Amino acid sequence: MSNSAITEKPILFNADMVRAILDGRKTQTRRILGGKRVWPSDIIQDTDFIDGKEVPLGFEHFEHGWLKTESMCPHGQPGDRLWVRETWWQAGDWVTAYPEDDEGHWGGSKRIHFAADGTPPNEPNYDHPNGLQNGSFAAAHPHRVWRKRPSIHMPRWASRITLEITNVRVERIQDISEEDAIAEGIRNSTLQIPLTKAVMYHHEPWPTPVCGESARDAYGALWESINGKDSWDKNPWVWVIEFRRVEQAMVAA
Repeated sequence: MSNSAITEKPILFNADMVRAILDGRKTQTRRILGGKRVWPSDIIQDTDFIDGKEVPLGFEHFEHGWLKTESMCPHGQPGDRLWVRETWWQAGDWVTAYPEDDEGHWGGSKRIHFAADGTPPNEPNYDHPNGLQNGSFAAAHPHRVWRKRPSIHMPRWASRITLEITNVRVERIQDISEEDAIAEGIRNSTLQIPLTKAVMYHHEPWPTPVCGESARDAYGALWESINGKDSWDKNPWVWVIEFRRVEQAMVAA
């Protein structure tokens, strides 16, 4: 696919998911179908083999009949790209606006730090020769402070991760397999217990309460931690988006 034909859309990931992508552990994401999007009434009805891999083509909808899976996904189709928005820190300064504005406006720079990599450096400057404390961080001159910015406010130029969609399908969340749960970034740790060893699966660094005795169980716990209590039991339909990471040199080309 030529660059002129590539569609790019933003997608949000939290810090743990970002680290999993950077580590190469996460190659899938699941997003709930909702709003005005169509809801399938049954499992995928037809498949084809493309490059030796079985690919779902669409599903039957109770009102709209046959729908092509790829064309309905709001996140894109195979070959399209997703640029990741993540929580970030931006160096800059609060500037008083004219004529009067007690809060001022934020004069942010292109010097940034990613929250998934930890806190930004606490750098002494003219205004804060000893840096800052209590969760605040001074930024080196010509800036003054680091401001934590939510992922939704990350512009394209600040994104460090670009993903290429390789497959799109629809399924119930509880249909996730053990293999796919691992592709969602679930990993395991071996616990040393007297007379035996136990393996626990988890997404966040161990130890964590979000875990399970299988990758699938751990993913269910992760799903509820993100989407709320009973969200796993409701078993919603989801878009399953498979992707690969695109190297930044290829993005710029």
